[in-house]
Amino acid sequence: MKRFFERHVPHLPLRIFDIVADLADYPRFIPNCTAMDVRKDPIADDANVQLAKMTLNFGPITQAYTSRVIADPQALTIQAKAVDGPFAYLDSVWRFELEGIGTRVRFEIDFKISNPLVAAIAEPTFVAKQEEIMQAFAEEADRRFSD
Repeated sequence: MKRFFERHVPHLPLRIFDIVADLADYPRFIPNCTAMDVRKDPIADDANVQLAKMTLNFGPITQAYTSRVIADPQALTIQAKAVDGPFAYLDSVWRFELEGIGTRVRFEIDFKISNPLVAAIAEPTFVAKQEEIMQAFAEEADRRFSD
């Protein structure tokens, strides 16, 4: 299930990139994210490659999955690929582009939940939550950087 989200935020691209790249801070402001365990990827030489285990809570359901996350501050992109959890696959890319006096934030996600029964219930909810996540990043940027 491939989805694309975008919005303009009135903050510089590197500032927004830094908020999205700060994986350990997600439980503080991302809806339904109750925990995030971030560590360096042991098979990568690059400090910008991390493994991030995110725990999500949707009502009575708690689910965790780990992604390999590659943050590229020069290209202003953040790529994540699930390496375990309930997904047959989950790939996402964040892009941050200067636009006027702010940033065009683009987020693309493509995923499929392995279990068909769980997928029928969870996939629509997971898609709907992506817009809330975009909003949470915009609000966090406003809290950090607005006068």
